[in-house]
Amino acid sequence: MFISEIYKSNQGEGQLSGTPSVFVRTSGCNLRCGFCDTPFASWHPEGEKLEVAEVVDRTLQHADGSQHVVLTGGEPMLPNDIEPLCAGLHAADFHITIETAGTIYRNLICDLMSISPKLSNSTPDLSRAGQWREKHENQRHRPEIVNRLVAEFNFQLKFVVAQPDDLEEINAYLDQINNVDRARVLLMPEGIDTSTLNSRTRWMQEVCQREGFTFCQREHIFWYGNKRGT
Repeated sequence: MFISEIYKSNQGEGQLSGTPSVFVRTSGCNLRCGFCDTPFASWHPEGEKLEVAEVVDRTLQHADGSQHVVLTGGEPMLPNDIEPLCAGLHAADFHITIETAGTIYRNLICDLMSISPKLSNSTPDLSRAGQWREKHENQRHRPEIVNRLVAEFNFQLKFVVAQPDDLEEINAYLDQINNVDRARVLLMPEGIDTSTLNSRTRWMQEVCQREGFTFCQREHIFWYGNKRGT
């Protein structure tokens, strides 16, 4: 597998926010989000090739008592070895969270499928992305995949929100997903600095209360800043 980094930190997003976890970041992605905060694992993939057993061993070395692992990226559902990796981590008694854009299905073991469908606010500028802009648009919207993930796994649906107009697109998206409890739909402000997050938090919390969604802060930005390995 092509692995960007493995490190221990605290989960900063979603249902398990605050949980000490080992993060295993795969390198490589089938999308090119304009707001991507890990370009070293997507726009310009970097890392090292490791066997599945090596990834499991390094995860155990970093765990220091934690039994939670987060598989993230890039897009962790992209490499074929994600399936044996999940099997190996499960055998080592880890609780497995997978952070995915919901564009790829895999038959694997996962305790929490954290699905972040990409809205039109993710589309990159043509001047930056070139041919990747069209590829991104063709691949980002896969409600049939999200429906399958929602049906087969414990899940949370996490939307990155930049402006109030995004709500209309989110509601239209949810109309395509079967029987989703809106409390399991998380709205997360887009941003990589505390001032941007705070400015979006105020109106987003009101939206969540009104619409029955759950507000999801990017707590790790407040704890550590926008830094690798956190």
